Amino acid sequence: MRLYLASTSPARLMLLRSAGVEPVTLAPDVDEAAVAAEAARHSGAPLTPHRVVELLSRAKAEAVSLALTRAGDIGDGLVLGGDSVFVIDDVIYGKPHTSEKARERWQLQRGRTGQLFSGHWLIDHTNGVAGQAVGAVAVADVTFADDIGDAELDAYIATGEPLFVAGAFTIDSLGAPFITHIDGDPSTVVGLSLPTLRRLVNRLGHSWPSLWNRPSN
Repeated sequence: MRLYLASTSPARLMLLRSAGVEPVTLAPDVDEAAVAAEAARHSGAPLTPHRVVELLSRAKAEAVSLALTRAGDIGDGLVLGGDSVFVIDDVIYGKPHTSEKARERWQLQRGRTGQLFSGHWLIDHTNGVAGQAVGAVAVADVTFADDIGDAELDAYIATGEPLFVAGAFTIDSLGAPFITHIDGDPSTVVGLSLPTLRRLVNRLGHSWPSLWNRPSN
């Protein structure tokens, strides 16, 4: 069973590879800001973090699913969309994109605990036809060290790593030493909860081992 990942995130790819899955990665053609804004307008209220990641993970999976169906390039497979946001003080934070915003985020969050929300949407494409779909959101609490100095913070931001990840931090790379505690599934913080994905695969009637396509070391 082939897994199609509607994401070009290196972290999600590395995580799946570490679990024995070599996915086909495809960039979803989704205007995330527009999708979220339209949903908020339709509901008449700001979206919750749970709703944001649920909505965007579904939009990404469906965009890739439609593209594959139109191209006729899919056989038996599962299409996975994912999205993550970080929340502190009830404010949703995505990717900072600039050094200035990343620094503001870290000055706010060091020594404190926030929540990382990761959404998952999985579409069954058995026999090349889009069928049943299931979704879930995983949440993990992340606590940051309270003794991170400004020089350390500036050096981390200068690497560019925190600019393009939700919450301006990673747990699987240079940001890991600045995190003191994770309450929840650690892979959720990377951007894809492996236990959650396994349960979704099972709900669609497939087995997790059927996705293993990488040789064991």
